[in-house]
Amino acid sequence: MLSHLSEALPLVLNWHMAFVMLACAAFGLFVGAVPGLSATMATAMLVPITFYMDPVPAIAAIVTTAAMAIFASDIPAALLRIPGTAASAAYIDDLNALTREGRVGRALGISVTASAIGGVFGSLVLMLAAPKLALVSLNFTSFEYFWLALLGLSAAVMLGTGSILKSLLSLLFGLLIASVGMDTTSGFPRFTFGIDALLGGVAFVPALIGMFAIPELIRTFVNRDEVPPVAPIGNPLAMFKGIGSLLWKTKTGLLRGSTIGTVIGILPGAGSDIGSWISYAVSKRFSKTPEKYGRGTETGLTEACAANNSALSGAYVPAMVFGIPGDSITAIVIGVLYVKGLNPGPMVFLTSGDKIMAIFLVFLIANLLIVPLGLLAVALASQVLRVPKLTLAPLILIFCIVGSYSIDSSASGIVIMLVLGIVAYVMEENGFPVAPAILGIVMGLLVERNFVTSLIKADGMAPGFVERPIAAGLALLVLLVWVTPVVMWLFRRRAAK
Repeated sequence: MLSHLSEALPLVLNWHMAFVMLACAAFGLFVGAVPGLSATMATAMLVPITFYMDPVPAIAAIVTTAAMAIFASDIPAALLRIPGTAASAAYIDDLNALTREGRVGRALGISVTASAIGGVFGSLVLMLAAPKLALVSLNFTSFEYFWLALLGLSAAVMLGTGSILKSLLSLLFGLLIASVGMDTTSGFPRFTFGIDALLGGVAFVPALIGMFAIPELIRTFVNRDEVPPVAPIGNPLAMFKGIGSLLWKTKTGLLRGSTIGTVIGILPGAGSDIGSWISYAVSKRFSKTPEKYGRGTETGLTEACAANNSALSGAYVPAMVFGIPGDSITAIVIGVLYVKGLNPGPMVFLTSGDKIMAIFLVFLIANLLIVPLGLLAVALASQVLRVPKLTLAPLILIFCIVGSYSIDSSASGIVIMLVLGIVAYVMEENGFPVAPAILGIVMGLLVERNFVTSLIKADGMAPGFVERPIAAGLALLVLLVWVTPVVMWLFRRRAAK
């Protein structure tokens, strides 16, 4: 990949890219700083705009927006005790405790620097690991891809934060949505109910916009939350005072948090939310003063913030190499890559090495930009947090409608967005996570296509699915993921007696 560095640099270091990244950074910081508006929602809203961009600026727009939004979600967590995203919820008590002590600058300074370091760490792992994995995956056939996709779907269900049964039902709903349209094998229409607009399947982008944005808008109109008072920030320039010595003191934990975040991010369906929670829990487990966690500990805050952004980069490893999304944001990126002709998979590293290298460089730059732009965001935070969500809601709704319509200049996109948005709202209000449904929509055809191809190759015989060593290993992993929760449940039940 390094051989493509000279070709990739001109794709990244130009005025057009600088404008795209700065504009998207400002957008990501704004959305992330507004409580209730998620990083995934911000990236979903950007997708229609990326259709008018070249591949590298399009991915740069999404990567920059997501990285900034994830960091910016710590700002309302510190000032209002309202997490901007679920990832910030893991250490919100520590952020808020530091704020109550009058050390809000210190809290956000730790968040900025640890997020940048974790993001750069994850980006370097992506640059080193993805090309190597791509070489290995060149030997993959439909059997390996089938088991890999099944492993991804299984992990998405088992690693969810809610009930496994509800995650499974959400996944099945996503797979049902993915099966709408023409059968890829027989060409027979499925679940179209005679509607021509559904023959090509449920449009991916309107579905994403609807399932992430519409529930937030409905909640905004239903709850009509008032804007709470914002804690004073003080001089933002002072927030880096003493951070260097703290980072050196907690270097082991910082490395541990970055590593955990990256590894968790690589697992399909996990994402930065789980990475942040696990990193915080591990930090507390190995701490000599676990009683300080939740009361303003700087160590746990450093590790979890690093895990936050490193997970974001790690999620791109399976997305780029296998076309399997690591989280909801990479699910969006995969859709954009397909639209741009950069079909994720091992061959893209050979056919478009310069563009892939440019995308890797974008990751590094976006995470480095967190430090200067994060300082600006903190300085302007008190103004941003005074903007009522109810004021933004009509603007966001118009943006969603225009974005869904622009996919194929058809009203069907708007209908899909609204219907799936309402369904997603009902799901979330009843404790059903939306992320497994999104993964089902993205990976449904991948699983089906590789299953049918493998079935034909194996002449309908099940042993053919596990005759190749890597396929057998992946099948064993799938079996472990399925069996482990049952064994743990039986173990807990016996222990309770």
